Amino acid sequence: MTPKLAWLGDDFTGSAAVMEVLAFAGLKTVLFSDIPSEALAARFADADAVGIATTARTHGPDWMRAHLPAPLAWLDATGAEILHYKVCSTFDSSPTSGNIGAAIALCLAQRPADAVPLVTAAPQMRRYQSFGHLFAGTFEGVFRLDRHPVMSRHPVTPMTESDLLRHLAGQTDLPARLIDLEALWSDDPQTALETALAEGARILSFDDMEPRSEAAVGHLIWQNRARLGVAVGSQGLEYALVRHWQETGALPQPPAPASAGSVDRIAAVSGSVSPSTAKQLAWSAAHGFALIPFDTVAVLGAPEALEAEIDRCATAALTAADRGASPLVTSAEGPKDPRVAAFRAALSASAVDAETANARIGQALGRVLDRVLRKSGLRRAVISGGDTSGHGMRALGLEALEALAPTIPGAALCTGHGGGAHDGLQIALKGGQMGSEDFFGWIRDGGGPR
Repeated sequence: MTPKLAWLGDDFTGSAAVMEVLAFAGLKTVLFSDIPSEALAARFADADAVGIATTARTHGPDWMRAHLPAPLAWLDATGAEILHYKVCSTFDSSPTSGNIGAAIALCLAQRPADAVPLVTAAPQMRRYQSFGHLFAGTFEGVFRLDRHPVMSRHPVTPMTESDLLRHLAGQTDLPARLIDLEALWSDDPQTALETALAEGARILSFDDMEPRSEAAVGHLIWQNRARLGVAVGSQGLEYALVRHWQETGALPQPPAPASAGSVDRIAAVSGSVSPSTAKQLAWSAAHGFALIPFDTVAVLGAPEALEAEIDRCATAALTAADRGASPLVTSAEGPKDPRVAAFRAALSASAVDAETANARIGQALGRVLDRVLRKSGLRRAVISGGDTSGHGMRALGLEALEALAPTIPGAALCTGHGGGAHDGLQIALKGGQMGSEDFFGWIRDGGGPR
C-alpha cells in the first residue's frame, strides 16, 4: 500500500503530534524512532501514513546533512504522495540549531519539487498565522511570536522576528512568497499560488487562522501535490489536509476516540524548565504524584557521580510507587527552580558544551524511567520535554508508536512497540510548553475526552 503521507520529524514530541492528527482522523498511522528493520516495517505495511522521528531541532546544519538523508530516502521510497519535514509550531530554529533552511535543501535534494509549502500554524493548538506573522497561545493569552513570553526569550532559538519568511531568510537563500488570508478567503486561491510560482517562489508560506483558511490550505496542497510533493511545517499541515479530505468526502468522519481507562499509578519524567511544565508539576504534586528532583549538575561530573544520581532517583521513585504514589522525576520545577541557576553556573565552569549536557540529562532521565518501569511493573508512562522524549524513547527500546487515546492536541497517549521489555507500553510524549495543568493526571486517567 502506498501511503498518503510520510513525515520526518525534527523532534520526538512533534513527530508524535503528526501521528496523532492522522490516527484520530481514521488513518492507520505509525511513527518509527529510526529507519525500521524490514520485519518491523512489514508489521505496518498497510499504513496510510508513516513517520520517523529525529533530534534535528537541537543540531546544526552539518549534523543534519550527515543524519537526515538516509531517513528521508527511506520515507521517499515508500512512494508517499507528500513528503513532510515536520518542524515545531513555534518555528524553533536558527542558523546553528534546527536550521529549517538546511532541511528544505535536503528535502529538495531527495525529492525535487516546484516549490515547498510551509504550513506552520495549527489553530487547534492556538498557533495562528496572519499575513505572514505567527502567533502562539499560552495560559496567559495569545502573543505574537516576537513578544511571546517564552519563545522570544528561548535560550537556544529566541524568536525575535514573527514574520516567518524574514526569520527563514537567515537560513536559506531560496526565494519565498506568502499565500495570505485574503488569497485563501477568495473564490480562487489557485491564482495566488500560480502567481507565486510564476514569480519564481521556491518556498510558499501559508497563512492559517480558522476552518476556512485551513481548508483552503489543505485543498491547494493536495490538489497540487504533483508539483508540491515536499512540504515543511508543523502538524498544521496534517490538520489542513484532514479538513480538506473530510470536507470533500475523501475521508469519512471517524468515531469519537475514547479513553484508554484509568490506572492507579503511572511513572513519569520531566526534562522541561518551561513555566507551563512548572504549573503541571505543581498540580501533580497536589494530586497523588511524588516529585523527585534529579540533580542535573551530576551530568557534568565524573561518570560514577551520574550513576549514583540515577540510582538515587530510581530508588526514590520505586519507593514512591510502593507506597501508592505516581513517581515523577524532574530536572527542574520551572525556570525559577534554583537547580536551573546552579546547573547554568556549573555548565559555564565545565568543559562540557550545552548540547552534550542536555543530551546527558535526557539520557539519564530515560534510564531512570527504564529502571522504574522494569522493577515496578507499571505499564503507563509520560515523558515531558521534546529532547527528553527522544532520549527516553531510545532508553526504553521503543521503536514505533501508535496513537491510543487523545488528550490536548499534540500529546496523545500512545502504544509503544519494540523488541524489549517495554513492548506494548502506554506512553505519552509531551513538549514542555504543551498541555493542561492536569496533564499528568489526565494520562493516569487514560486520556480521552474531558
